[in-house]
Amino acid sequence: MLRPRFARDPQAVTGVSTYNVTPQKAGIYFNKIQCFCFEEQRLRPNEEIDMPVFFYIDREFATDPNMRDVSSLTLSYTFFKVSEEDHEEG
Repeated sequence: MLRPRFARDPQAVTGVSTYNVTPQKAGIYFNKIQCFCFEEQRLRPNEEIDMPVFFYIDREFATDPNMRDVSSLTLSYTFFKVSEEDHEEG
């Protein structure tokens, strides 16, 4: 499980995240079970939040000859705003 952290922002924001696995050829073995990126997320002004990601790497990764040169995987996220609000809802 990973817990990406989203930094504080003075404005409320709603957005979605997309993920990327590198090296790209190893992405076929990366399997998400539960992820904050499956739904829109709303962050209130100055809120800092951890969002869990549950995943596993398929066991076939270890026996695939095309993966011999892969010693690590990097999981990254990009957060895209879908709306902004000037004030927090009451």
